[in-house]
Amino acid sequence: MIKLAARAWSATPWGKANPGQWRYALRNSIAMALALSIAYTLQLDEPYWAMTSAAVVSFPTVGGVISKSLGRSIGSLIGATAALIIAGHTLNDPWLFTLAMATWLAACTWVSSQYQNNAAYAFALAGYTAAIIAFPTINISDITELWEIAQSRVCEVIVGILCGGFMMMVLPSTSDGAALIAALKNMHARLLEHASLLWKAETTDAIRSAHESVIGQIMTMNLLRIQAFWSHYRFRRQNNLLNYLLHQQLRLTSIISGLRRILLNWPEPPPHLWPTLDALLAELARPGADKYSVARLLAPILPTDDADYRQRAFWQRLRYFCWQYLDSSRWLRQLENETPESAISPPVTPSLARHTDNAEAAWSALRTFCVITGVGAWCIATQWDAGDSALALAAISCVLYSSAPSPHGSLTLLMRTLVLLSLFSFVVKFGLMVQITELWQFLLFLVPLLITMQLLKLQMKKYAGLWGQLIVFMGSFIAVTNPPTYDFSGFLNENLAKVIGVGMSWVAFSLLRPSSDSRKSRRHIRAIRRGFVDQLSRKPGLNESQFESLVYHHINQLSNSKDEVARRWLLRWGVVLLNCSHVVWQLRAWETRSDPLSQVRDICIAALRNVMSVRGVQHRPLAETLAELQRICHTLTRHHSPDARELATLVWRLYCSLQQLEQAPPGDITQPAIT
Repeated sequence: MIKLAARAWSATPWGKANPGQWRYALRNSIAMALALSIAYTLQLDEPYWAMTSAAVVSFPTVGGVISKSLGRSIGSLIGATAALIIAGHTLNDPWLFTLAMATWLAACTWVSSQYQNNAAYAFALAGYTAAIIAFPTINISDITELWEIAQSRVCEVIVGILCGGFMMMVLPSTSDGAALIAALKNMHARLLEHASLLWKAETTDAIRSAHESVIGQIMTMNLLRIQAFWSHYRFRRQNNLLNYLLHQQLRLTSIISGLRRILLNWPEPPPHLWPTLDALLAELARPGADKYSVARLLAPILPTDDADYRQRAFWQRLRYFCWQYLDSSRWLRQLENETPESAISPPVTPSLARHTDNAEAAWSALRTFCVITGVGAWCIATQWDAGDSALALAAISCVLYSSAPSPHGSLTLLMRTLVLLSLFSFVVKFGLMVQITELWQFLLFLVPLLITMQLLKLQMKKYAGLWGQLIVFMGSFIAVTNPPTYDFSGFLNENLAKVIGVGMSWVAFSLLRPSSDSRKSRRHIRAIRRGFVDQLSRKPGLNESQFESLVYHHINQLSNSKDEVARRWLLRWGVVLLNCSHVVWQLRAWETRSDPLSQVRDICIAALRNVMSVRGVQHRPLAETLAELQRICHTLTRHHSPDARELATLVWRLYCSLQQLEQAPPGDITQPAIT
């Protein structure tokens, strides 16, 4: 019997949970219950919003809680201010009020699309916080109630944030900094595995997917950097070093790709090259590796013939990869062993570059405006007393999911959540809550329920999104108020309005649907081409590292796309033009020279301007350019100057990068042709 009981217990969510999951579930559940209790005691208008606010900021790390809380606080204050201004001036005219709110929500949707992370969240919250505050005021008779509603909503949000922060101090989680350092070290080691995979002659789908995965993980670490920035002063002090390390890992990824292009275009590499590469990667993986030990392994593949520009180009780029890798290893060790007295001064590096898809942002703003205007017109025409709930949920859906990778899937999941919560809250509200008279009695039911739901969210990865939404929206459906209300018709009316509001958003996303991944891919490709054309100018707007991170940002925008062709096409264009840009910057380093070699450099850069435009590849100039580059390489190898032979290696690398474009279709047609 004891064994059967132990086996049955281990099959439950409580028995399966490890200490970390228990800490997470207890922290968030107690924070939600505490926020509800404090807001209820303070007799705030709708205390369940404090519970919802605590649920929203329930991140597993300190930095996540702090950054999310800051965004939520600022967004709530901006939204409350906007609601007071808009409703205070337009509430007497329903149509003007509807158009003003639709304009504000559209503006918040557009602005949130211009940013990432906390800034985007703050502007999105400013939009739907104004909706939550302003739309219920359509049923008030005294305008002074508007201030009371806005004050209550902001207070409820702040109570939830404070309770979440307090419980994070009581039951702290793992360190953001430790997670970031571990991620940086793991990626540093993985780059060697990635190099071993790419430096092979064959071309497979595994190589393409691995390259996408590496880029995506490096870009994701930027989010870890932001969380670590807010978690501890140490990482705020070393923020420049963290940016530098991320740029270095992107640079190493580019070098790996560039070396692959040289290998694929190298007719007859020496047979001892592959064992040497394996030994070199093994040496770099060794903790005590230094430049001397690496140089000894590089020596056997140093070309003995000065005219062999192919081997010299590969050797120089491989040596550059090794030095950059060792440099990153050194900075990682200093970061890991840093003390408060340490003085670390890496090169000044900006944050990773980003790009905004203005066409998609404007389209999302238009969709939000149409939805709010349409739902508002319907509520005005029908005089529906629950129209404010439909408008609030429509606003939340449009603003939140405008930048989601698959908005229809997210809205369908939200619809399922609302239907399940409607049934669940009916049982709880009219089966349990009507029979109790004190809040603590309800908490005896709520806290174990929240703990169980939090554990299920962690353990059922496939349904984590559903459980997360159930936790966040549960408070607004149960609607604990002081004093409690049990209006059955009002309950059904409110829940129906919420479902209809989300349904109207779903219809809007079907009619004014977001761009397909294929169209997004074409826009990102044109943006990469535009940036590359700028790189060819005398004074580029972005330096080499900034353009590199911008290209990888574009590539990462479709990392979750189901359209494999669009994703692969974007990756190929980005890698090709990035390899070309690295050569351009090295060619530009010859600018101070006045001998005839600088004229050869100018000819190469001018040829690139003829080959590439924002619209695509010009195939006839491309063929002529490739032939000219090949001729230049052979001519420079016979030149008496060592500088000429060095220039031949750069021209050869440019040829290897451009040669991929031969299979690219003309104009803006996108086909999976480049290999």
